[in-house]
Amino acid sequence: MSNTYERLQNSHPCFGDHKNNAGRIHLPVSPGCNIACKFCDRTINDVEERPGVTSKVLKPEECVDILQKALSICPDIKVAGIAGPGDTLASDNALKTFQIIKKEFPDLIKCMSTNGLLLNEKAEEVIQAGIDSLTVTVNAVDPQIEAQLNSYIIYHGVKIEGVEGAEILIRNQLEGIKKIALAGITVKVNTVLVPEINGEHIEEIAKTVKEAGAKIYNIIPLIPQHELKDYKAPGCLEIDAARTVASKYIDVFRHCQHCRADAVGVPGKSEYGDQIYQRRLQVKETFSHG
Repeated sequence: MSNTYERLQNSHPCFGDHKNNAGRIHLPVSPGCNIACKFCDRTINDVEERPGVTSKVLKPEECVDILQKALSICPDIKVAGIAGPGDTLASDNALKTFQIIKKEFPDLIKCMSTNGLLLNEKAEEVIQAGIDSLTVTVNAVDPQIEAQLNSYIIYHGVKIEGVEGAEILIRNQLEGIKKIALAGITVKVNTVLVPEINGEHIEEIAKTVKEAGAKIYNIIPLIPQHELKDYKAPGCLEIDAARTVASKYIDVFRHCQHCRADAVGVPGKSEYGDQIYQRRLQVKETFSHG
């Protein structure tokens, strides 16, 4: 186990348990996405507590003031993360923001989440931005299963549907994870558990991403919405069974809080997003994919 991973377990709320009292701020600088997950509903509003939701989208240069304000209110913040509301590699905004953080806030841990479609080709840019941890959402390593969870990808301006798009996505995810892990960056993999689709596939995902270089695995229960609104969310026993089978191959994180893309504070203990982002909007606006 690397020193980097041990450091993250002690100071990153998405790697250790919540006893470490580590705070994080999510900077919502990534507006658009390049894949069409059937369970994803990216929105702008102030009321929903889940991934893909923010009250506004920031420009990279706005983040210095936001970070200064957040750190003055919540000194426990040790992590600056970018997790949406779109994909972090679908535009240059996230990488530009991390370059700013690297210069202005060198002590903050830099954490990025991505769907991994462009990770293979942008791996060197991610490494150069000084990322400390990278989370990649891998919902299947079998294209037939992935195609049931993702309608299409937008790859270099071309819409590619079904299994063909799924094959490209999975290949780029796994090759990208290998490059990032070889550079010494800790990789976490998230999987959205949809029992009726990938419930029997978790063991294969865990084994495959571990072989690619991932250090830790986070299984997230489906929130029934969008095209999968009629599918059932997994129950506690199903989630625990999935985590147990995955743990045969890889460390499993068990404390995910389904954070917003503009969350601020210590998960489960404090939340300052209203103050930092001055949330006022009450209108739900769905982002379009692409």
